[in-house]
Amino acid sequence: MSSSRSLSSEALPHAEAQPALPQRHVVAAAEAGARVDKLLGELPGITSREMARRLIAEGAATLNGETPKPADRVRADDVIDYTVPPVRPSRLKAQEGPLEVLYEDRWVAVVNKPPDLPVHPGPGHRQHTLVNYLLWHCTDLSGIGGQMRPGIVHRLDKDTSGVLVVAKTDEAHINLARQFKARTIERSYLAVEVGAPERDGGTVSEPIGRHRSNPMKRRIDPAGKHAVTHWRVLRRDTYFTLLRLRLETGRTHQIRVHMWFADMPVLGDPLYGGRRYRGLDIPLELRARLDRFRRQALHAERLGFHHPMTGEHMSFQAPPPEDMQRVMALVLPDPTVPA
Repeated sequence: MSSSRSLSSEALPHAEAQPALPQRHVVAAAEAGARVDKLLGELPGITSREMARRLIAEGAATLNGETPKPADRVRADDVIDYTVPPVRPSRLKAQEGPLEVLYEDRWVAVVNKPPDLPVHPGPGHRQHTLVNYLLWHCTDLSGIGGQMRPGIVHRLDKDTSGVLVVAKTDEAHINLARQFKARTIERSYLAVEVGAPERDGGTVSEPIGRHRSNPMKRRIDPAGKHAVTHWRVLRRDTYFTLLRLRLETGRTHQIRVHMWFADMPVLGDPLYGGRRYRGLDIPLELRARLDRFRRQALHAERLGFHHPMTGEHMSFQAPPPEDMQRVMALVLPDPTVPA
């Protein structure tokens, strides 16, 4: 049975909001011509272009004393003034729950997230998330992610398992966010796919945007965000394939959407064709056993990054969880994963 406790201001270092400090940046000649939201998103204290746009919309960022549009271009010697809002205290409950910690120090924690666990609270799951369990375990998480996402630098889908890094200080959070933005983070995934590609590897480079009618889904959209996924065949059978995938970008549902587009949907994926095996000529018993696998067969196998404080390169790996290993044993003649 899990238990919970609320964190007081003594328990969380970030519980008392720090005052917001105005900051100023004078545009260098080399930065001239950049979009103001892009440049602002790279300045100290700003972790993303999304955060930059929010500051602009709230009037907390100006260009030469006036509120710009996000797409406005800057010129040399322009002055950007901005104020990073204070971190608000987290009101989330710290809850005891399953947490496999692969590494931890005073700045970061690396965990192996199990399937069927949301990373942070959201609609339909206000408690018993990875964040709740982390707050019980270590209490000192970065406040930059906000009240509902303390410490969260990147995410995995609820039903995707695997390696995830969490920031315990704001300084570590900002550094890791910059590594993700610069695409220097090394990420590889394992996935069981429905399909048998003719090639042994390839790349999907297609922009991804929101689905027009289903807010839970994403789609290939020419007006969407740039997204690149590299894939390589590790094992194959008549109808199923084990892939290792490497991400250049990190869009929502990226692997799931790209593999659907490549006609190799992730096995079990309820949103992107992962139940397509029902139309295949496979034994009814096998089909029934696959029907009991109720999530996408997708696992974040490896994560590599430079330590945000020491600069040391660090790499972590975790094997697929038992449910995915059982599925691999069902559909592949050799379910072992090559190095």
